[in-house]
Amino acid sequence: MDVEVIVVGAGLAGLVATAEIADGGKRVLLLDQEPEASLGGQAWWSFGGLFLVDSPEQRRMGIKDSMELAWQDWQGTAGFDRIEDEDYWGLQWAKAYVEFAAGEKRAWLHKMGVRFFPVVGWAERGGQLADGPGNSVPRFHIVWGTGPGIVEPFERRVREHMKNGLVQYQPRHRVEQLITDSKMVVGVSGSVLKNSQAKRGEGSNREVVGSFKYDAKIVLVSSGGIGANMELIRKNWPSRLGEPPKQMITGVPAHVDGKMLAITEAAGGRIVNRDRMWHYTEGIKNWQPVWENHGIRILPGPSSIWLDATGKRFQAPNYPGFDTLSTLQAIKKTGYDYSWFILSHKIIEKEFALSGSEQNPDLTGKSISKVIGRALKSVPTPVQAFMDKGEDFVIASQLGDLVTAMNKLSGNDLLQVDEIERQIQARDREIDHTFTKDLQVTAIRGARNYLGDKLIRVAKPHKILDPKNGPLIAVRLNLLSRKTLGGLQTDLSARVLNEKGSPVPGLYAAGEVAGFGGGGVHGYRSLEGTFVGGCLFTGKVAGEAIVAALDKKTI
Repeated sequence: MDVEVIVVGAGLAGLVATAEIADGGKRVLLLDQEPEASLGGQAWWSFGGLFLVDSPEQRRMGIKDSMELAWQDWQGTAGFDRIEDEDYWGLQWAKAYVEFAAGEKRAWLHKMGVRFFPVVGWAERGGQLADGPGNSVPRFHIVWGTGPGIVEPFERRVREHMKNGLVQYQPRHRVEQLITDSKMVVGVSGSVLKNSQAKRGEGSNREVVGSFKYDAKIVLVSSGGIGANMELIRKNWPSRLGEPPKQMITGVPAHVDGKMLAITEAAGGRIVNRDRMWHYTEGIKNWQPVWENHGIRILPGPSSIWLDATGKRFQAPNYPGFDTLSTLQAIKKTGYDYSWFILSHKIIEKEFALSGSEQNPDLTGKSISKVIGRALKSVPTPVQAFMDKGEDFVIASQLGDLVTAMNKLSGNDLLQVDEIERQIQARDREIDHTFTKDLQVTAIRGARNYLGDKLIRVAKPHKILDPKNGPLIAVRLNLLSRKTLGGLQTDLSARVLNEKGSPVPGLYAAGEVAGFGGGGVHGYRSLEGTFVGGCLFTGKVAGEAIVAALDKKTI
């Protein structure tokens, strides 16, 4: 097969890189172990949130943002502390990415037809000092059409090149080895898997019906992370977070197994920051699962009372939507793998959104009328479905009945109604004034100073135990696996580096497998909207660099 570049993995990073390489007139072979139905990978399932800085959408909402503020937030959030070694290239990629988000990113996407929901979301609010973790301002830009809307323009470009002969796409081809010659990567080999009619996200068969071996001048690995591989998650679980979770639900399809990391390492690539991962603390079991152990993340507003498994309220900054890693640490210190929200019906009407393209049919389907419905006083249809059918939801008019049902759901008697009532009553008394010593109440009022939150995201402060605001709702929150923050170390041209810090000839990487750039662009924490964006950026950079290397014959 006469190709110049092999791309391993047809997720978003692979699609972006393939499109860029083919645009440069180079011949590409795109390989993926999954059926064609899964083209676009995890990005298709995403909410489609993108991190942008000083955008027109922000300015229209009265948000003042800047490259300097965004870079301050990124550094405070990432907490890079391995600057001389594992974080060296991640830091360089981080600076380049923030510049991209403040520069050409929006125009580049806009030219391809990507549009954004006008209200900018405020994810990872921080809750600590100005130079600590979190976004100082809202930066979460939701793509009109969510995940499918961001995948579509790149899939379209790749399919155009399939028609003109520059791209050959072969699904059901599982790469099992990177072929080297004198420490230079010169091709790939692996198994051809039996055809599968599995729909997107569903498990596909692993029956081998043949083998393959292809040569190329350059191989790009864009195979994703380890989010569905519980064995690898537990093996790499950081000691600073205590023991690995015994119970965890899965936020990505089963094919996100991380196997290409070890395969690339065997060919000379270096993996760094193995202990850095991004797992959510607000996971609920999907009542209508697509893959095994399928979990969905709640994107919460700031008002729900957050209790640990024993019924103790979490302290600052562990409020809904503020600091995911800090809350994960707090949960693990309890010795349990779950926690609880308690909230009123008024809160769930306005503050609960669910992550995922399939959980947001209004945005995914680009329905203006349905989106307008978000501002009305009604529970979103997907959320209502979980309230009606989800096993993690409990609803009751009286707190005593609610706590009894919560204990029954968890299979223990850890929760004491008197103690929970005491804590919520104490919080409710703080609602009588516009001033308070309860920092969560202060944060709620502060959030409503932002028009976007006041309109569609944050409920007006009210007493949770007041019957007129009911019924009461409790949600059991599971730990939810999602992203790998470490990965293959790459330089700013996306070349994979070896243990000595030198490029492995002929080998590039993009997307999650490369820690979204450099082996760890996020450090310890994400500012959100940066995973899909990291795939876009690294795929673009890798594609352009590969074209330049082939033109200059400097592989």
